[in-house]
Amino acid sequence: MKKLAIMGASYLQVPLIKKAQAMGIETHVFAWAAGDVGETVADYFHPISIVEKDEILNKCREIGVDGVCSIASDLAAVTVNYVAHHLGLTGNSLECAFQSTNKNAMRRRFAQCGDPSPKSILVHNADEAMALELDYPVIVKPVDRSGSRGITKLFQSCGLAQAVDHAIEQGFADGALVEEFAEGKEYSVECISWQGKHTFLAATLKYTTGAPNFIETGHLEPAPLEEKKLEEVKQVVFHALDSLGITNGASHSELKISDEGKIAIIEIGGRMGGDCIGSDLVYLSTGIDFVKAVIQVALGQEPDLTPCHEPGAAAIRFVFNDEDRAVFARLQKNSPQKLVEWKMFDLDNTEVTDSSNRFGYFIMTGKQGEELIPYLPAE
Repeated sequence: MKKLAIMGASYLQVPLIKKAQAMGIETHVFAWAAGDVGETVADYFHPISIVEKDEILNKCREIGVDGVCSIASDLAAVTVNYVAHHLGLTGNSLECAFQSTNKNAMRRRFAQCGDPSPKSILVHNADEAMALELDYPVIVKPVDRSGSRGITKLFQSCGLAQAVDHAIEQGFADGALVEEFAEGKEYSVECISWQGKHTFLAATLKYTTGAPNFIETGHLEPAPLEEKKLEEVKQVVFHALDSLGITNGASHSELKISDEGKIAIIEIGGRMGGDCIGSDLVYLSTGIDFVKAVIQVALGQEPDLTPCHEPGAAAIRFVFNDEDRAVFARLQKNSPQKLVEWKMFDLDNTEVTDSSNRFGYFIMTGKQGEELIPYLPAE
């Protein structure tokens, strides 16, 4: 029986754990013991924090794992590639792991390779930021986080010091990024790579709260893009994947397209997109089992990208308030056949500050995206 090491035990990793088990693979999950669902779903749980790379490496060597992977986590991707590198398993290089999780290194790499990306300045404290001459608006963000954590849009210097302090507090690396704000609609692109060859799977239209924090409120696949523009997006993304050195496994590219058609890469992660994009929406909209493909690549196998069903459309809406719950109730009453999965938590007075503390979600599917747009947030 093959043995797969999985970094992380949160609900995000459950589709990966269950898919591996369905494939007859023994699962070994590594995470800080916190009572997360993956601890009990896995065949074996090892209470080691995913930042303890060498301890995990030694345990994986002892177990004799055949592959190592994770989905939807930048932090886990660092350890995944570290362990794979030292055990001679399939993954990306250590340099790639750094460049695809450290946004400052990513921006520098994009600049070197001519990839379209916003201008960015690394600052180590609020005083450095306040000394800059900036063209507003700007985005302030942590160097190494995802899930909309620590992000602030500013239209003037008022609040800059607080935004930088907040970004540094939310991140693990030293410093924060002050970046040019890219105008346009937001999209993400999911790809799978095998030995340096990239395959496009899906483009997603992203819905967000907008300024100042840009927390995602929903996603729609396939994104309503004209074929010519979609082909341009693919070429831009593939070039950027090469720039970062992503050769194996999933990738999640976030970008904006302006009203004039200009593409700007916001960031790229060498892992599957979160928010149920990779684990659910890609499968529903394309028929391709993205999670299975990630496992196959981790095990050193060429991924099977044969669709399991006819392509369609899929979407997810996140719950922030009573209005979102009312939309869910309307969908449940009028078109229950469109509902695939949902999870609801009790609403309280807590402010939603990032993607980790929303109050639930519901996933839906249909033949065309137009069927689902009435149940998504206003753009």
